Amino acid sequence: MAEKVLMKGNEALAESALRAGCRFFFGYPITPQTELAAYMSKQMPKIGGTYLQAESEVAAINMVYGASAAGARVMTSSSSPGVSLKAEGISYMAGADLPGVIINIQRGGPGLGSIQPSQSDYWQATKATGHGDFQVIVYAPSTVQEMADVAYEAFDVADKYRTPVMILGDGLLGQMMEPVILPEPKDLSELPEKPWATTGHGHKRSHNVVNSLYLTAEDLEQLNIERYERYAQIKEQEQRSESYLTDDADIVVVAFGASARVARSAVNAAREKGIKAGLFRPITLWPFPEDALKATLPTARAYLDVEMNMGQMIEDVRLVVEGKAPVEFLGRAGGMVPTPEEVLDKIEAMAASLA
Repeated sequence: MAEKVLMKGNEALAESALRAGCRFFFGYPITPQTELAAYMSKQMPKIGGTYLQAESEVAAINMVYGASAAGARVMTSSSSPGVSLKAEGISYMAGADLPGVIINIQRGGPGLGSIQPSQSDYWQATKATGHGDFQVIVYAPSTVQEMADVAYEAFDVADKYRTPVMILGDGLLGQMMEPVILPEPKDLSELPEKPWATTGHGHKRSHNVVNSLYLTAEDLEQLNIERYERYAQIKEQEQRSESYLTDDADIVVVAFGASARVARSAVNAAREKGIKAGLFRPITLWPFPEDALKATLPTARAYLDVEMNMGQMIEDVRLVVEGKAPVEFLGRAGGMVPTPEEVLDKIEAMAASLA
């Protein structure tokens, strides 16, 4: 039986990435994700990997670009302002069809904001990670165990679709300690081949070129069309979510990450009071799990979106609900975390209005 270990979320992300075959890490310290980089700095030399603290976030993401172009499994991590600095490089990676894993342990914003937990980078992650026509796959774990699980899976998914993958956590999850069962280390010799990588051709094939610049509009348009065909595949195959007590729920609370933990407690309390509440938790924020959320429409009479921001995911919820039921919002911002009591009060108010 696998052994459980007590780990911080940041450390679980790092250890799981190592076990997934990540052998290059480039980053720059910023609270509240610094433990992840510190863990990598200690462990990478022990397994023949490379840890490098770059001179800036801009440098770090371009190092990720280079290592990925050479076929390596590579990761970087940061927190909100640092991810903004990486935006150009992430766009370059998407434009060159390069896989890689980017961790964002969010803090309050905008600007330097605070070092407290937040979910205010939802729009950035799902709709505007960088300039141009592209998307990145975004995971939103809600437990330390899930942080380990998605970090392990993210490298496979990134390689499968040749796209950057982002794991969107927050300061609460990054600093939290919970028991976790770590995955078995992958056999590096069994990782998928990357015939497109710039690993030297040995006079046996034509040169591989990794590039995101195309001066002919027709060529770039065709590449974007082909990329969006791949995105359609991702939307069809990679939507992930969890439903809790939604089968008969009058009020479906929609929440992700740390907010979902709070919402689950509120749902349980509502059930004890005779209110039919349930929880829908997106695990992938892009692709948004619209198919599973649509399955709640026949029974749900109202939806409550709970987030640690001013209301960012609510737009995606409303797009799925299509006006068939009211969608209300409860949020805390700037690093404040909603309480189960606050969510329960809102559920009770909604239930009263439905009576």
